[in-house]
Amino acid sequence: MEILRSGFQFSYDIQYCFPGNNSSCRKEVRTGTGNILLFTLLSCISVCTVFLNMLVIISISHFKQLHTPTNLLVLSLAVADLLVGLIVMPVNVMGLIDNCWYLGTMACIVIPLTNALSTSASLCSMTLIAVDRYIAVNDPLNYSTKITVCKTSVFIIFGWSYCLLYVFAFLYFNDHLLPSQIIIRCHGECVLYVKYPWMIVDLIVMFITPCSIILILYSFIFNVARRQTQAVRSVLNSTSNRQGNKVSNTSETKAAKTLGIVVCVYLACWIPFYLSSLSVESMSSLSLVWTVFGWLAYINSSMNPLIYAIFYPWFRASAKYIVTCRTLESSSSRFNLFQEHF
Repeated sequence: MEILRSGFQFSYDIQYCFPGNNSSCRKEVRTGTGNILLFTLLSCISVCTVFLNMLVIISISHFKQLHTPTNLLVLSLAVADLLVGLIVMPVNVMGLIDNCWYLGTMACIVIPLTNALSTSASLCSMTLIAVDRYIAVNDPLNYSTKITVCKTSVFIIFGWSYCLLYVFAFLYFNDHLLPSQIIIRCHGECVLYVKYPWMIVDLIVMFITPCSIILILYSFIFNVARRQTQAVRSVLNSTSNRQGNKVSNTSETKAAKTLGIVVCVYLACWIPFYLSSLSVESMSSLSLVWTVFGWLAYINSSMNPLIYAIFYPWFRASAKYIVTCRTLESSSSRFNLFQEHF
């Protein structure tokens, strides 16, 4: 028996995930035009996420001119977002096609671990980027001595290690880390239940705290940039340099635009997920709310390379070299990516 509703077709014929297994779960296959369009759209988002973040990773890794502390943080962010597009998104698309888990018990542990690690490491990298930019704007003369490639690498390793330890603790106390702790009602099921106390902990530790740090730091950055712009404008006005005044206005507008994009996009992607998680006593990875708002949060990994990389002129230049295969040239790593912008 099949029911068709607005292009979304669900098959209710009795099928099993593993027909030869007596303890197999029942399969619910989702067909119909609506579902096919949805799977296609989500698959395209996954491919775009991988492609954009790979461009960032290859650019920063290949071109020596981009080996700076700030770009190392952007690279860390791109790696975290790449994991989302390469592993987390495809697995979730598979789960939407039907309700069966075909990847085994070990993958039932590794996938939620990768999911939580990538999303938390992404936010951690964004926080470190905010700290880096704050120091660069607030103390530009001493920035090169305070922030080095070596120090930045240590902070990145520390940040990823912290996220990994937190994720292990989160999954362990939710009874999902060890095979003996996983509750599987039938063969072909992988369900993650998040307990309400840990929802509160996760909300505070991995959302409110880092987001507050980012908002505070970017507010300081914006205020400093505005004061500097006003100082430059007063000097330019005194010398009646209209061209310089136009440039200063552009810098102020760009700073405000970047701040708004960074903060608003991330909050827009993640606030619905955390608000919905507080409305129920426990959340299951099979729930509709988890699916919808979870995908909205994953889309942030597609937006991050646009926010942190595509708006940089060097990224547009490096992407052009990569797409046209000029990186295969022996001297390509020494290309000047900024020559067109000076």
